Amino acid sequence: MDADVLIAGGGPVGLYLAAALLQEGVSVRVFEQRQQRNRHTRAIGIHPPALEALAAVRVASAMVQEGVRIRSGMAVSRGKTVGTMAFDDVSRDFPFVLALPQYRTEQLLEERVLALDPGAIVRGAKVTGVRDDAGTVTVAVDAGAGATAPGRSATGALLVLADGARSRLRDALGVPMVRKTYPDHYLMGDFDDGTDYGDKAVLFLEPDGIVESFPLPGGVRRWVVRLGAPAGPAAGAGHLAELVHRRTGIRPDPATNSMLSAFNVQSGIAQRTVAGRTVLLGDAAHEISPIGGQGMNLGWLGARDLVPVACAALAGEDPGTQLSHFEQSRRRAAVLARRQAEINMMLGRPLPGPLLRMRTAGVAAAAAIPAVNQWAARRFTMN
Repeated sequence: MDADVLIAGGGPVGLYLAAALLQEGVSVRVFEQRQQRNRHTRAIGIHPPALEALAAVRVASAMVQEGVRIRSGMAVSRGKTVGTMAFDDVSRDFPFVLALPQYRTEQLLEERVLALDPGAIVRGAKVTGVRDDAGTVTVAVDAGAGATAPGRSATGALLVLADGARSRLRDALGVPMVRKTYPDHYLMGDFDDGTDYGDKAVLFLEPDGIVESFPLPGGVRRWVVRLGAPAGPAAGAGHLAELVHRRTGIRPDPATNSMLSAFNVQSGIAQRTVAGRTVLLGDAAHEISPIGGQGMNLGWLGARDLVPVACAALAGEDPGTQLSHFEQSRRRAAVLARRQAEINMMLGRPLPGPLLRMRTAGVAAAAAIPAVNQWAARRFTMN
C-alpha cells in the first residue's frame, strides 16, 4: 500500500487532494475507516473559489448540473424584506453559491479518484500511528475484515491528515489546537420546500434569533434556527418546524423531514499545520463554525495550495520554504474565516427591540449601497 502521498481521511478534502495529485502523476493512498458514506446532507454550500478548484479536477460541471445555484440572498425581518445581495459579480465562471448535499459531493469526487486510479482508496482502514524517518513517513494501518485492501503499514514521502476536527493523529503528533467556544446553539433540518423563495437564500432577522433558509436539490429546503440553549431531547422535526413558524410565519411540514441535527459552536486552529513530513488539512487543521458554510471550502483551498508544494518536494526540491509559506497563508485564511463566522453568528443573536431595529436598519443601509453590498457579497462567498 505504499505511495508517494498517504492521506488519512476520505472525506471531501482528502478525496479532492487525491484527485488533484493523481492528475499530476503522483501516486496516492487514501485510508478511510468508514465502509459506507454518511447519507446525511451535512455541508451543502460550495463557494466560487472552491468551484474553481473543483473545476481543475473535472468535477465542478457535474456538481453544478445537480446542485442548486444560489445567485442571491435576502434579509427579512418581521415579514418585510430589508435587504438583498446578488452574487453576479463575485466570479466570472461561478457567480453563485452552489447547494449540494455533502454525500453527493463525496460521491463525485470519489468517482474521479477511482477513474484516475482504481486502487487509490482503501476503505475500512484506519491509520493508527505515524513514524517519521526524515526521508519517509510510515503509518500503521488497522485494516478490518471488510477492508478493500489488506496491509498493516504503508510508507510514503508525505502524509496528509484530513481526518477531521477530532483527529487523534494530530494529537499523537503533539500539535496543539487552540479552541474557542461561543454562546451559540443551533437546530437545523431539511424539509420539502413549501415556500416561494425558489433558489434564494433567506436570513430572517428576528427578535428571538436568526432563522436561515437555503434551497437544496429535489425541492428541499434547509432551515437553521438559533437556540438560546443547547437542544434537548425533545428537539425533533416538529419542534424545529414550530420554531420556524413562530419566528417567520412559515411552517415546514415535519412529515417531510429528511435530516435533523443540533450543534453547539466552537472553533479551533492548529498551532502548526506542518509537522515534519506530515501536513494537516481541513478540519484537522482548522475547525470553523458551520454558520456561513466555510469549513469544507477552506479545506479544498488548502489542498489546492498544497499540490504544487508536494509535487516540488517529490521532484527533489527542498520543500522547507514552500511549506513555511503554505503554513502561514493557510493559517491567515483560517483566522479570516473564523472572523467571518463570528460576524455571521453575531448578526444572528437575539436583541431587544430597539437594538434589533438598529441592527436591521444597518443591514438595510449597507445593502442599499452598491459598493458595500458587492464587498459583503464577496466576503460571504469567500472571494
